[in-house]
Formats: sequence, structure tokens, C-alpha cells
Amino acid sequence: MRLKLFLIFTILYTFKTTASISKDTLAIDSPPVTHWEETNKFRLIFTQNSFVNWSAGGNNSISGIAKINIKRDYKNNHKVWENELKTNFGLNKEASRELRKTEDLVELNSTFGYRNDITSKWYTSAKFNFKTQFANGYKYPNKDKPISKFFSPAYNFLGVGSEYFSKENELKVYLSPLTNKMTFVYNQVLANEGAFGVARAEYDEAGNILTPGENLKVEVGTYVSSEWKTMVMENIKMSNKLILYSDYLNKYGNVDVNWEVNFDMTINKHISANVGSHFLYDDDVKNKKDLNNDGVLVSVGPKIQLKQMLGVGILYLF
Repeated sequence: MRLKLFLIFTILYTFKTTASISKDTLAIDSPPVTHWEETNKFRLIFTQNSFVNWSAGGNNSISGIAKINIKRDYKNNHKVWENELKTNFGLNKEASRELRKTEDLVELNSTFGYRNDITSKWYTSAKFNFKTQFANGYKYPNKDKPISKFFSPAYNFLGVGSEYFSKENELKVYLSPLTNKMTFVYNQVLANEGAFGVARAEYDEAGNILTPGENLKVEVGTYVSSEWKTMVMENIKMSNKLILYSDYLNKYGNVDVNWEVNFDMTINKHISANVGSHFLYDDDVKNKKDLNNDGVLVSVGPKIQLKQMLGVGILYLF
């Protein structure tokens, strides 16, 4: 009898211990469920030219651009919430010439979307975008008078609409019939000039300011954006981003255009090359020129803005 009880107790104890170990093992091996995706990128792109007794001539130069891209995305069956912080800053130095800025950006994006049907690729969305710069901007070689500063300008977009999102094709299309755009010009000198579309100051006949320039311009209009990424060939990825905006209250149909095309070429895990172009047109941004070579910048109206870049860089994920 004692032997039977001992055997039953031993079997029960062994089964309980085994089950406990299996449960603990499963708890340790199973990763926690999360709907968040995190991306942290730091990229340093640089170019350098050096000449020694070069018969064709040339100036020694070095330039670099630092880029930080941080993303925090939440996704489940019905909701998507994408958040992105981008900062770019670049400098160029040539022999016998002062240090010059080549790139300057602070940008924050946030998009929230909801869909009733988990098979649908259309989301009811709200989108927020904020953009400004770090340092003063100049119309080189004139460095006496800045043509832009921190928060002069700064742009803020906030709107509601619908977004089509295809993860398979890496395609996003956002349509908003109601988007608020705010332009901030906190530097009073630039605001008095009416820079970036704000109402300029009013002066008397002696040149004294009667009414200071406004620091804020508010617009409401139509906002359309699209973003498409694709592999052109192995290790070469193209990203194409287009933003269009037109104000209902002021010259509706006059469209602001912001278009970026970039090719990222991956050499290895930490080395990459980038070729890109950035096209801008904003009727409120007036181009300035020194027409008489006397250091006085005169507004000559809106112009197409174009920036191109080619560089090799170091990529670090953290």
C-alpha cells in the first residue's frame, strides 16, 4: 500500500514539475506582442575635392550633410498612426571662401488613419506636418542680411481627408479637401518686408513704420500628397514624394508644388550612396537678387526652386 501511494505521488509530482517548466519555457521564448515599429537612422553624406598642381585648375572643397530620421509607427487591424522626425543640416567649405550652409531642415510628420473594414486600403485620416530650419539663410555671397531664420519661415499643415495605403506596392495617396496651412515669420525684419507671404508693414512718407508686418498667415485649401517607393534594381531603391496645395481664399487654382525624388544605393550595411533632386514652387516665396551689385537685395517675384544632390555616406541604425 505504501509503495502504491509513493508511486502515485511521484507520478503526480513529476507531471506538475514538467508542466510548470514547459509553461515557464514558453513564457520566456514567446516575444511580447506589440503593434509599434521603431526606426532610427543617422546618415552622414560627404564629398571632397583636392587639387595639387592641377593644370585645369580648381578649388579645394569639402562638404557634409548630417541626416537623422526617427519613426514611430503604430499599426493594428483598424488603426494606423505614423510619426516621423527628420532633421538635415549641411555645410560646405571651399578654399578662400567662408563656410556656407547647403542643407537645413527640421520636419515633423504625424498621420492617424482608421478603417472599418480590415480588407480595405482606404483610411479616414488626419494629417499634421510642421517644418522649419535651424540656422540663418543667406543669398550668397551676401552675408550681411539673412533672407531666412529659425521659425522664419515655419510651416504648419493640419487637415482631414482620406488616404489610400498599399503595403505591397509601397504606395500612399492622401486627399484632403480641408487643410489649414499656417505660415510663421517670427523675425520682425522679414515680417515687415512681407517675406513668405505674410502681410508686410505699412510706412509713412518718411519711411517710418505705421503698422508692423504680420507674423502669421492663415490659409485653408486643398491638400494632395503621394508617396511611392520601389526597387529599381538590386540594392537601388527609388522614393518619389509629391505634395500639392491650393488655397481656397487666395488665388484658388494657383498650386504650391513640393516634389522630391531620391535614389538610395546600398553598398553594404553601413555604406550607401544617394542621388536626389528637390523641386519647389510657392507663389508666396519671392526670389531675391542683387541687381546693382551694391549689396541690396530686391524681390524679383516667385521662381522655381531646384536642388540636386549626389553623395556617398555612412549609415548607422540605432
